[in-house]
Amino acid sequence: MHRTLFGTGLSTAARSARETLRLAVRADRAGLDLFTVSDHPYQGAGLDAYSFVGVALGRTENISGLVSVTNLPSRPAPMLARAVTSLSTLSEGRIVLGLGAGGLWDEIVRLGVDRLGPGAAVRAFEEAITLIRQLGGGGKPVSFEGEFYRVQGLEPAAAPVPPIWTGSVGPKSLAVTGRLADGWIPGHASDWLSPRYRESRPLIDEAAAAAGRDPREIVTVYNLPGVITTSPLAATRGPDGRWIGGSVAQWVEELTGAVLEHGASGFIHFAVGDTPAETTLARWSEEIAPAVREAIAVRT
Repeated sequence: MHRTLFGTGLSTAARSARETLRLAVRADRAGLDLFTVSDHPYQGAGLDAYSFVGVALGRTENISGLVSVTNLPSRPAPMLARAVTSLSTLSEGRIVLGLGAGGLWDEIVRLGVDRLGPGAAVRAFEEAITLIRQLGGGGKPVSFEGEFYRVQGLEPAAAPVPPIWTGSVGPKSLAVTGRLADGWIPGHASDWLSPRYRESRPLIDEAAAAAGRDPREIVTVYNLPGVITTSPLAATRGPDGRWIGGSVAQWVEELTGAVLEHGASGFIHFAVGDTPAETTLARWSEEIAPAVREAIAVRT
């Protein structure tokens, strides 16, 4: 069984940059595994995701950074490979590469990027993963002639390519995840009880098995918004079945079951509600995460 990962989702809002960096340091000191930020480079009020990750990694010691997920159409694969292998070198391996085929195309094209149809976007996504894998870990110069990417005699970085997690949604991109990726983050904050998970994960597993891979090696890590309350809630899920949160004990029970009964590999918490961010982060990192790990250890 993989070690269960616990992370926190951080804002890239420029107006709160100093506070957000402080939360990243707090998360590191509290023993969390990951901090994540989104990637929307067409929004002027937001910081560039990889700039934020680089600065945050420079201020922390143990926690890993993840852009969840990288806006691939605006970050060409060869340059993205250089960025993540550089961050890996500078941080001693504390980086995970999150990748998506591109979703908000009306926004993406404002960056001057050519619009791709759904099929083409997935093909570009698969090419990107294949090429990025070749551009790390040393070895001979890489030449690649694809539909979307072409490089000639490009020297790979000495640093290995970090783990690649995707935000795949459609059947074709889910199959790419099964063939090539190391992890999957279900879209729209879907959890282990959602129809999205139940319908999507089998497609990943089938593609992995067809490629000769062990599906169990592809982790599922959930984006999980929710309140952490001082008293138990009467119901921890809404009428639509979506997790809304609860007390520390309710979180621990739910997440322990997600790992042991549904194979969850990790959770990235996003704070909601009016509780101060530091208070929420402390409850998540210092109470919930250790208790879940202890409960899993006792029951396995």
